[in-house]
Amino acid sequence: MPPQSGEPADHVVICGANALTVRMAEELTVRYGLAVTAIVPSAADRHAARLTTMPGIRVLERAVLDTEALLAAGLPTARGLAILHEDDLGNFHAALRAQELSPQLRLVIAIFNVGLGVRIRSFFADCAVLSQARTAAPSLVAAALGEPAPSHVRMAGQTMYVARREHVGAGKIVCGLAEDIDAQAPSLRPPDDATSGVVLAVADGTPRNPLSRRGRRRLGAPLRLLRRMFGTQIGVIFAGLIAVLIVGFVLLAIAAKVSLANAIYLTMMDTTGDAVPQIGIPWSDKLAQILLTFDSLAFLPVVTAAFVRSRLPGIADRDQPPVSGHVIVAGLGTVGTRVVGQLHDLGLEVVAIDKSPDATGLPLARRLGVRIVIGEAHRDETLRAAGVTTCRALVSVTDSDVANLETALNARALAAEPRIVVRLYDDDLAARVQAHISNTVSRSTSYLAAPEFAAAVLDHQVLRTIAVGRHVLLLADVAADDDTALAGEPISALHRPGLLRVIALRQSGSPAVDWSPSPDYVIRAGDQIMVIATRAGLSGLLRRDDPARARPEEPAAP
Repeated sequence: MPPQSGEPADHVVICGANALTVRMAEELTVRYGLAVTAIVPSAADRHAARLTTMPGIRVLERAVLDTEALLAAGLPTARGLAILHEDDLGNFHAALRAQELSPQLRLVIAIFNVGLGVRIRSFFADCAVLSQARTAAPSLVAAALGEPAPSHVRMAGQTMYVARREHVGAGKIVCGLAEDIDAQAPSLRPPDDATSGVVLAVADGTPRNPLSRRGRRRLGAPLRLLRRMFGTQIGVIFAGLIAVLIVGFVLLAIAAKVSLANAIYLTMMDTTGDAVPQIGIPWSDKLAQILLTFDSLAFLPVVTAAFVRSRLPGIADRDQPPVSGHVIVAGLGTVGTRVVGQLHDLGLEVVAIDKSPDATGLPLARRLGVRIVIGEAHRDETLRAAGVTTCRALVSVTDSDVANLETALNARALAAEPRIVVRLYDDDLAARVQAHISNTVSRSTSYLAAPEFAAAVLDHQVLRTIAVGRHVLLLADVAADDDTALAGEPISALHRPGLLRVIALRQSGSPAVDWSPSPDYVIRAGDQIMVIATRAGLSGLLRRDDPARARPEEPAAP
């Protein structure tokens, strides 16, 4: 599309052409009512083509994200810049160019190497470095375990978490979360509304069920080690040889009435093949010598065979013992690697699948002792090798919607019990897959990450995001200033049924946070309110806070 004659006064520049770019552009235009200029490397890309059909978006085709491209997009007058290319070094380079053109510009940089992202932030005055994998992985883990939300969220000295209502005391519920599969976000309900089976609660130190995995993990690690040692064919033979060794030792120590030290000495010597035949010794000594001598003939070859097999990956993989109650993760890219790490941290046994022997997450999987199966995840033989018939869940997070869907369908055909979690880039497809395939959960990582990226480029107040099902809730800290529409309003006027609830208040000049503010309290300049909101609810509050952007809102659900 050709450049317009004048840049919009309130616009955001996005660089990239991928699923996250499309989702973020939709968030900014539909939810926040802003104009967007998208710089794409090629207009022929399917994501770029989709951007051109969306209202409120101007698309510029630039093969290189250089200074000329940024100026053509109107960067000096932009409210913020989001760089979303799948290239960490290129994103960093483009951000440095942008800062030279507009030193105070708000920057959001997508990063895949999280360690690099922590260091990049220090180069810029106002910058957020976000990882799509880090944002989406907790929700995928929670879906695999059947939990309503991925993790705890700490805000203003309080830890909150999403749980099922029956697992939380009534006095600890902040609000109810009723998820409607046809709506664009969960509906926020009053704390005493029993129709919402899932709630946002304040942690009070009471142990919760997910934490009990720590005890199981302490017992599970030795059991897994023993199973790996003795669960294979060679392991069984090795265990049998050790048993014969013990029987020979017992015969020498008890039946032959030899001292403990001499029994150990004779056992070791007989095992090395140095037994001396003697006719006049007791029958127990003769039997011990026979057992230990024949045992020694097989012991060293078995140890040698086990060592050789451990150095040959193909043979070692086929000879691993069967597993059960584990979680299969298909795809060891950036998202899959994080999922594997978090499942391992929770004390769960994991089997990883990837078609490439050089996948990104293989070094971490090997370091954690995770079993690895190399092969196409959608093939029956690969799924069987990973133990699909005995696993508790399968998480398919490859970079292909087709491969993920085929993996899910083949896994369901092989086993009816496991919970299946599928990452799909197309969120509409994800919703329909979840609705039609039994015991299957589908997630779009770009859909989960886009609200946080959009909030980061615009609203410095967003503190955390909470994934509930396929949707995202935002926890935000909004300041009331003299020139905003919030000052002078009672808290009750800010509540929007289903969309936004005020959960805490920090009054001007006070460090304390009131987690039960009176609905009649009138907000004063300098106060800070903390809210939990859907994306539509937060964008409505921010438009109200900024009269220049106020406009009629679209309904929260189609």
